[in-house]
Amino acid sequence: NLKRKDAYKNILKQVQRALAAGKAAEAEKLVPQVYKALDKAAKTGVIKANAAARKKSRLMARIKKSKTSA
Repeated sequence: NLKRKDAYKNILKQVQRALAAGKAAEAEKLVPQVYKALDKAAKTGVIKANAAARKKSRLMARIKKSKTSA
């Protein structure tokens, strides 16, 4: 469980760092990895399915916002 939790948290942090640095394209390349990590965490019961969906939705909203402001 910790392995799954660390996996999705680490990849989310990488995306957030990329967005903070203004690298929306780099963040967008990491999206499939984030989705995979969140889906696996939800599948194994580390987080609930709705929590995974919420995290994915908010991530995409942040990426979209950074692309329009850049």
